[in-house]
Amino acid sequence: MSAFVHIENISRLFGPNLTTGEKIAAKLGSKVETRSVRAVSDVTLSVRKGETLGLVGESGCGKSTLGRVIAGILTPTSGRVTIDGAPVMKNGTKVTTRVQTVFQDPFASLDPRMKVGETVAEGPIAHGLTTKAQAGGYVAGWFERVGLDPVWVDRYPHQFSGGQRQRIAIARALAMQPDVLICDEPVASLDVSIQAQIINLFLELTRDLGLTCVFISHDLSVVQHVSDRVAVMYLGRIVELGPVQEVFGTPAHPYTAALFGSVPKLVLDAEELVRFDKIMGEVPSPLSPPSGCYYHPRCPLATELCSLTQPDSAPISELRTVACHHFEVQMASLEKK
Repeated sequence: MSAFVHIENISRLFGPNLTTGEKIAAKLGSKVETRSVRAVSDVTLSVRKGETLGLVGESGCGKSTLGRVIAGILTPTSGRVTIDGAPVMKNGTKVTTRVQTVFQDPFASLDPRMKVGETVAEGPIAHGLTTKAQAGGYVAGWFERVGLDPVWVDRYPHQFSGGQRQRIAIARALAMQPDVLICDEPVASLDVSIQAQIINLFLELTRDLGLTCVFISHDLSVVQHVSDRVAVMYLGRIVELGPVQEVFGTPAHPYTAALFGSVPKLVLDAEELVRFDKIMGEVPSPLSPPSGCYYHPRCPLATELCSLTQPDSAPISELRTVACHHFEVQMASLEKK
């Protein structure tokens, strides 16, 4: 399958939001932080039609920012995103409804003063996907599609449980008839039993509707279950990309291996019931990232080359790439175990 969603050289910087007083103080020589945060740095990747791409990494690595840029919520500082060759944004404005987002907290993403049926119908009416006269039946159909009783369309968000609110949020996104769905931690705020239901609903909908998805999550087991390929981010860069089973089975980047190793595991030991390996060191500040490979201050395989030169993404196989000077050493170490 050819590329359907193409993310080309995307970077996103957040400048300091200084008050007038702080701007004056900075000009007078006071110590005021004026550097920009580079949340996403020169990311290029593609997602094939009908594919689910998992996006993982530590908090603050830029996953959600990249997802919002793909969805057209945030304007990229540089680069562009296209769907089937057509741009998502023009002149800083989103120009397509083909990509929609399901957010982490459905209660925060739903207007508490609007009935949920009105919330779901608002976008389709505005974009001509249905009319006001037909909106009731249109919304009822999507409620049934996500497992909700259509008689609930006249209720408000606070009258639903967390799982039900997330189903409403999914219905709102799907009512726009998108080709691409960005799921930003869609089950993180839910109980474990409800998470399983929402994940199964997500798998059913992507299969039946032929959706292309970017699934952002901290839960590696969920990503492994729902994704076809996985991209690993570190400090705004994609350090490894490939098929789920290959990346989880033999991580080629030392950070990927450390990230997977940091997942707590239950063990049958009275003195130690949970075992995990900590990732050494601290995440560098995105205000002042290290030279060369961003991971080298924490990497057990780092050499002088790593501190001087940023590694380019190198192909391991047809669908797999890694940005590491010593990925062959990393993969060889796994084969010996």
